[in-house]
Amino acid sequence: MDISGRRALVTGGAHRVGKGIALALAGAGAELVLHYRSSVGPAEETAEEARAHGVAVELRQADLSDPESIAGLVADPVDILVNSAAGFPSDHLVDVSLDQWNHTLALNLTAPVFLTQAFARALPAGRTGAVVNVTDWKTERPYLGPRFSYTVAKGAIDTFTKVAASELAPRIRVNAVALGVVLPPADAEEGYAERLAAETPLERVGGVEVVAEAVLHLIRNDFITGEIQRLDGGAHLR
Repeated sequence: MDISGRRALVTGGAHRVGKGIALALAGAGAELVLHYRSSVGPAEETAEEARAHGVAVELRQADLSDPESIAGLVADPVDILVNSAAGFPSDHLVDVSLDQWNHTLALNLTAPVFLTQAFARALPAGRTGAVVNVTDWKTERPYLGPRFSYTVAKGAIDTFTKVAASELAPRIRVNAVALGVVLPPADAEEGYAERLAAETPLERVGGVEVVAEAVLHLIRNDFITGEIQRLDGGAHLR
């Protein structure tokens, strides 16, 4: 797929990994629909950076944990959907509440599923599309810490990626990137990511650029679908 001139929706595109993906798409010539929930200031800043590449950018606000907010994000057809928005709560199986469970799954699983459904329904006949989900390599080797509902939701995203790729082929390709230590959690103490990265074969933090490059590759290569690309610095080897 030639990205230039295509229209892409990036959820959670105001900051962190979502911002990196959005700016990479803009740099490749894609027009953007930039989703944010409450970070209007960062969203506007990201939009301005993207417009510097000479592309059109539209901001759309939505709370993805509310299913009724989803349809409005794909009110107009887009060619590319990147499901980047996520929540990263602290909980264990023994203490997670039903409200926390439902909220985590609504944001991390239900929203990507029904955004993909809306994307597929809105895509005009004769046009091809691409979806990239953002997941976590730790679905293969779950966190020992308090990330129960998040890990379960991301594991379901892995399965959803493969099922959607099968159901939506050949017109729409669906892939995913599974992140390792690319950024520290927003609330992490200084040096947290570096300590984790030191235990991986590549011994370094990945950064958002490697994620953006992988997403562009999965969009551009028309012979890849149903794949989950690990970006973990080789952590799965240990």
